[in-house]
Amino acid sequence: MTTEATKTDVRLLIVGPPGAGKGTQASVIAEAYGIPAISTGDIFRQNIADGTELGKKVDEIVSSGGYVPDSLTNEIVADRLQQPDAAQGFLLDGYPRTEEQVAELDRILAASGNSLDAVVQLTADRDEVVKRLLIRAEEQGRSDDTEDVIRHRQDVYHEQTEPVIAVYESRGLVVSVDGLGTIDAVSERVLRALAERGLAASA
Repeated sequence: MTTEATKTDVRLLIVGPPGAGKGTQASVIAEAYGIPAISTGDIFRQNIADGTELGKKVDEIVSSGGYVPDSLTNEIVADRLQQPDAAQGFLLDGYPRTEEQVAELDRILAASGNSLDAVVQLTADRDEVVKRLLIRAEEQGRSDDTEDVIRHRQDVYHEQTEPVIAVYESRGLVVSVDGLGTIDAVSERVLRALAERGLAASA
């Protein structure tokens, strides 16, 4: 963690449809605020790669086509947020995905006297995102990523996240930013929108 970019007590979430550049922007935001970007998907993959007990459980579930249950995901996130680098803030990517997980995150944060500062929502025109993902699929030789499959993933994202976003909108925490454009242009929009909420990153 760089000392010059440290901004204490900034707790954020980032959400956005597949293809909106969420992972890229998560890294930029985390660096700007000097906080860890915590992706539940990355935690799962790392545990599977390391062959931990948790990794074996997750691998077994995923390999059989199942979904990792809320209870296990909640346990992983609670453990990660208790680690020293997250004590002064974090950016969560991929969690919470359900209203039950929202409630659990509230409990985790309340236990240490904290709460979320903002939820960054990357928005993107669906047809533009589909076009972007089709080009990526062709470049990377992903023949399974057809337009129908990509559109289905977009539908699933919206169905799953809309209730979660609605909860945070009711709390006045959602900051919506257009996710289309160059990486730098989107990053500038995100950081400006957060600064307007009094969450300016340190120089």
